[in-house]
Amino acid sequence: MDMDQILYQISIWLIPALLAITLHEAGHAFAAWKLGDSTAKSMGRVTLNPIKHIDPMGTLIIPGMLLFLKAPFLFGYAKPVPVNFRALGNPRRDMVLVALAGPAMNFLLAFLFAASIHLLPLFPEDVASWMLENQRNGVILNVVLGVFNLLPIPPLDGGRVAVGVLPNILAVPLARLERFGFLILIGLIILLPMISRQLGSEIDPIRWVMDGPISFVVTTIAKLAGLA
Repeated sequence: MDMDQILYQISIWLIPALLAITLHEAGHAFAAWKLGDSTAKSMGRVTLNPIKHIDPMGTLIIPGMLLFLKAPFLFGYAKPVPVNFRALGNPRRDMVLVALAGPAMNFLLAFLFAASIHLLPLFPEDVASWMLENQRNGVILNVVLGVFNLLPIPPLDGGRVAVGVLPNILAVPLARLERFGFLILIGLIILLPMISRQLGSEIDPIRWVMDGPISFVVTTIAKLAGLA
């Protein structure tokens, strides 16, 4: 891949990835503020300005390296939004709502990217072609990030939702997994598929679980946006 191709790939992934990763955190911040916790608000995190949510390593360097290396997956993260759950009106219920706000923001962004495809006839052909690449990437990235974060594994949003809705006998041990959650995800996403491929039979539980929901959400968003 020559430098022109590298720069072009960056140009069609940068905006979708930046918005998907940072505005996910903006969703958490806005929900926490509306539910009674002003911590994120006092730190200037209740904003759609991506710069306020950027983590240099997780938002820029890691995704950029993965794109440059043509990795089969894209991973990134923004600065986590601090939430004081004791300041929420109903901590257990509101914890679930704050957690769901991140994926909800991603699904909203996916819809907006899809709906904006209707504007392409207003632009010159070359510009419209570049924009369409961005829009497609915006839909896919946001749906993948939204679905991924709904997996019931702490510290993902789905893990916090599960802790909030399950009875204590199940919620307490699940919450204790959070300290090991990142290692569990690395094992499931990278190590298990890699090792199983070497043994001649690929085992990729995350992809197996996510493929169906991702296809369903993309199809639903396409219909809602008038594209199907």
